[in-house]
Amino acid sequence: MTDTPSTPHKRLRVTTYNIHKGFSQFNRRMMVHELRERLRHLDSDIVFLQEVQGLHLHHASNHDNWPDEPQHEFLAEDVWHSTAYGENVIYDHGHHGNAILSRFPILGSHNQDVTHHQFERRGLLHCQIALPSGETVHSVCAHLSLFGRSRIRQMTALADYLEEIAPDGTPLVIGGDFNDWRNRADDVLRERLNLTEVFCGASGRPARSFPAGMPLFRLDRIYARGFFGGKAEVHFGAPWSKISDHAALSAHLIRHGD
Repeated sequence: MTDTPSTPHKRLRVTTYNIHKGFSQFNRRMMVHELRERLRHLDSDIVFLQEVQGLHLHHASNHDNWPDEPQHEFLAEDVWHSTAYGENVIYDHGHHGNAILSRFPILGSHNQDVTHHQFERRGLLHCQIALPSGETVHSVCAHLSLFGRSRIRQMTALADYLEEIAPDGTPLVIGGDFNDWRNRADDVLRERLNLTEVFCGASGRPARSFPAGMPLFRLDRIYARGFFGGKAEVHFGAPWSKISDHAALSAHLIRHGD
């Protein structure tokens, strides 16, 4: 079935990407402009970004072409008309966190602090996005801990939060860097929130996404509820591996009943 002007839009293309604060692997080169070009090439409706630089005074001084605006606003310009940013890590010369870019209106946003260790600040950025169909999709951008026990606590906190504000049956999409190479997120999110990981339908396991040159580890995820998945892709190798240390993931989601 294809969308027509008289058919409510019930299909989404979503992307999740850890952008490494706009620098290539090992921080060799500033890649914000190349990143913006590649994101536009994907033509996604909703983009979940992790390690987004909201402000960095040193980079602004050291790079002539460093954007004047926060990275999420620079990346979204003229394409994604609604954005939200969750500030997680703050230092004397700036801050970084998660961001969501959307073609559709963001009705509200909330950044939930799920820090477990004081030296590893983490947050979950939740947005309510109004789709052209008239429905609202709950969208969460996640970047979880490097430590297994902390990740379980953070996923439990995510489930507690969403059970309160996004009852079962409401459309829900979560994208992010879960750092979950042992694949323990599925049990918590499937049992508590009835979510499905979009890559698991074909292979039974999430996609390999790190490092971007030749992915070995299954760190990044896209979970959905109320949609069934279409084509899902891992964007790795050149030119992606020159932009960030993570591969980008994208997926076509089709609303149940379409």
